[in-house]
Amino acid sequence: QVQLVESGGGLVQAGGSLRLSCAASGRTSSSYAMGWFRQAPGKEREFVAAIGWNDVSTYYADAVKGRFTISRDNAKNTVYLQMNSLKLEDTAVYYCARKTGVVFRAMGSYDSWGQGTQVTVSS
Repeated sequence: QVQLVESGGGLVQAGGSLRLSCAASGRTSSSYAMGWFRQAPGKEREFVAAIGWNDVSTYYADAVKGRFTISRDNAKNTVYLQMNSLKLEDTAVYYCARKTGVVFRAMGSYDSWGQGTQVTVSS
């Protein structure tokens, strides 16, 4: 079993930046793809970004494309989400997850989840 711990969330003004980290421990494997999801109050959890095991393939939701960048450091068992030009609608709890299924955008493709980190964007 793998444990995932997110960090880096906080309060930021619109237009600002944050970098989230997701540290994996336990039965980690750099051969897994990883993803970030988010859940805003009263809304369903939604896909944000994903990265293949080799740091070459990346996938983004249309809402964050061009503003967010996902990356990973397999030596540190850590995945990052650099968030720039943040908007009010980016406010949510952000979760990282380990992908074991086929579809990058589907929650069912991920078998392990972190506890989440809160990102709040203010005007």
